[in-house]
Amino acid sequence: MDRDSIEGLMREAIAEGLKARERSAPNPPVGCVLVQDGEVVACGYTSEIGILHAEAVALSRLEGDASGLSAFVTLEPCSFHGRTPSCAKALIARGVETVYVGIVDPDPRNNGKGLALLREAGIEVVLGILEDEIRSELGPYLHGAT
Repeated sequence: MDRDSIEGLMREAIAEGLKARERSAPNPPVGCVLVQDGEVVACGYTSEIGILHAEAVALSRLEGDASGLSAFVTLEPCSFHGRTPSCAKALIARGVETVYVGIVDPDPRNNGKGLALLREAGIEVVLGILEDEIRSELGPYLHGAT
């Protein structure tokens, strides 16, 4: 996939995240798109607190496993089980092949741990797609952001 395609798909994830602005607080308004052969097959955004995160919403809209799919996520998938299960573990369990991530989640409970889980599971992780745009959009919502 070329850079323009990657950036275009991450822009779709950003647009998904914008749909969450009014409902996701105090969680950041994260967006996710699942892609197969360059085409979006499912998408989602973070729901109200205690409900599904963007990755889980997108996965819930996809039938079967996600083998061979790529996920485009504006914020690093969470590694921990808080009010909702770990998004990184959900992506692993469904067989996603590559995860494109806008920015690392500075929340000390995560902060690279989600990326590590994905890599340890053999998933390719590509970090920093449209990082400045996403940091500008999500900055006010991020725990531990400086």
